[in-house]
Amino acid sequence: MKHKFLITLLLLVFINSCSKEDITNTDLNNGTDNVNITANQKATGSSSNDLLSDNIFKSMVIEVVYVEGFEPTQNTINNFKSFLEARTFKPNGITIEKRAITPTGKAKYTIQDIITIEDANRTKYNTNNQIAVWAFFADGESDKNTNNSVVLGTAYRNTSFVIFEETIKNLSNSTFEPDRSVLETTVITHEFGHILGLTNLGSDMVNDHEDSEHAKHCNVESCLMYWSAETGDGLSNLIGNSNAPQLDSQCIADLQANGGK
Repeated sequence: MKHKFLITLLLLVFINSCSKEDITNTDLNNGTDNVNITANQKATGSSSNDLLSDNIFKSMVIEVVYVEGFEPTQNTINNFKSFLEARTFKPNGITIEKRAITPTGKAKYTIQDIITIEDANRTKYNTNNQIAVWAFFADGESDKNTNNSVVLGTAYRNTSFVIFEETIKNLSNSTFEPDRSVLETTVITHEFGHILGLTNLGSDMVNDHEDSEHAKHCNVESCLMYWSAETGDGLSNLIGNSNAPQLDSQCIADLQANGGK
């Protein structure tokens, strides 16, 4: 009897352990399919082909999470979706889902702070035929800001980027400042450009156009992937413009060679 009881107890422990593992690895999108969240925790640019092509993933979902009071404009979201549709092959469509979270109380964010917030709040991960991206709009500034320069956004994982929305709001929509939607669109599409492997960050260059002084950025000043697009240094170029900068022909060629449009 003692042996039978021990075997039964071990089976119960094993079954319980499996159940806990299933819950941990459950796809939060539908509560049923298992998902490997580490597929969304790789190096920036490493999923560029998966995002650009329809070889594996036929659709894309963007999980836009913002701190209350720091929501991007609808015009920005529309521009962002148009950018994605123009450069990626996703025959089953691209979906952007927005939701708010409560303020964190932080004035400055490190990238580790951002990762912690993502890990606690992200609900969309890759499934068999849909690739998922996380975009966070923060209510504080980057800890990398200095008296002379600010960081407006950062791509920090293969399917993750942060926009420092508080900084963007402070630098837009006033006299001699760019339109907020234009600035937001510039930073969002620039950071997503890095996730798509630009420049020389996963999408190989057809021709050498990487900025020798600013690694992983295009050396064409008018291009979306020029280094100043993610910092306050390029603000003067946006004043009075109704549209964000576009990718230049060399960056587009790189994306097309990696499975994109």
